[in-house]
Amino acid sequence: MLKKMGAILAVLLMFFPLSPVFASGGFFGNIAEYLQRIYGWDANAGLTTFPILNIPMGGRAEGMAGAFAAVADDVSFIEFNPAGSSMLERTEFAVFHNNWIADTNIESIAYTTRFGNLGIGAGLRWLYTPFTEYNMYAERVSGGFYSEGVAILNASYNFFSGYYFSGLSVGVNLKGAFRLMPDYFGSNEYLVSGMSQSAVMGMVDIGVLTRFDLFKTFAARERNASAALVIRNLGPPSMGEPLPTAINAAISFKPIRPVTLAIDFTLPVNLTDFNLSERPYAAFGVSTTVTNFLSMRAGFLLRAGNSRLTVGSAIYLDRIAIDINYTLDMLTQMQPLNRVSVGVRLDMGDRGRRQLADRVEELYILGHEAYSRGNIPYARICWEEALRLDPRFDPARDSLIMLEEREALIQRVDDLYRLY
Repeated sequence: MLKKMGAILAVLLMFFPLSPVFASGGFFGNIAEYLQRIYGWDANAGLTTFPILNIPMGGRAEGMAGAFAAVADDVSFIEFNPAGSSMLERTEFAVFHNNWIADTNIESIAYTTRFGNLGIGAGLRWLYTPFTEYNMYAERVSGGFYSEGVAILNASYNFFSGYYFSGLSVGVNLKGAFRLMPDYFGSNEYLVSGMSQSAVMGMVDIGVLTRFDLFKTFAARERNASAALVIRNLGPPSMGEPLPTAINAAISFKPIRPVTLAIDFTLPVNLTDFNLSERPYAAFGVSTTVTNFLSMRAGFLLRAGNSRLTVGSAIYLDRIAIDINYTLDMLTQMQPLNRVSVGVRLDMGDRGRRQLADRVEELYILGHEAYSRGNIPYARICWEEALRLDPRFDPARDSLIMLEEREALIQRVDDLYRLY
């Protein structure tokens, strides 16, 4: 416990000196600004509505600068790839706080669980910023909060999953968004109702995800590579303004077990006028497990006019994970924005999947031990029971097929002897 508390203190202290290192004039800040200048600016930036859809809620996904569509291994999958829920090992509940620009904040909650090949999830996000209007005499004439919110319902299903193939997960997010504008005074100095600028909108995310082994250097049942394709924020315009619709292709790879590398390529699509679509952009992320209670991550989003450099960490305390991310947001080159997001994830268990997997593997091994001793009937019982508990456990099915072929061969030999 003392080691874990020490890790928390070390991570918290780490973020205090980051500002001079990452901000303008710092080493990494200069690198980020250089890449920003190379990539340039985008004349079509800022033409879409509901900016909350472009702001990450936090967690490991933000710590990897949004390179998460193919990783999708915790609850923050919900805003990057809806197909992730049917491949998650654990049930999770999480809350996130992200301080964005000036007094603008985002609060989020999310939940996900899985029943066999079916995954479901839900999330809520709320962006708010104080709004105060003054007249030419410096008198306050109106005030309130500008706010946006998004509600997400998620479902996905993993098709063709088995022992040798992780399956192809297909998922959908149904999203409802709202924008609330406070009342304000117009140019004629009459009070204008904010409802004229408020809006309600619906949209969907569609995603696919698969995992596989690629140049694997370590022994484990988990796959070391994955690929994803996602369409986000697909819906009609809101009050004549397009949603930030985007097509995202992503891959992730574990060269060694503790390290995950990820790349996401995104193509924004302006559905009202394709010629006004933003330029494509890319996110690069890396995550590494330092100990069983500490992991680190970093990422860079290369996007015209809005690049980001992010570092973060997660501390695991029993069934609670604390996520802390620091981001240098290159919204402007004159004054980069330094911000911190914090999240808490609660591990609510795996619905007995690990215990079931251990029992299935135990029966499989017992069957082979019985087979090696010549106890064929007991081997069959063990493998049939393993397959009953987990119909996707292909090694037990292969063993039963081997028994059928063995018995068929013995019967054929007996028939030959009778013939002679």
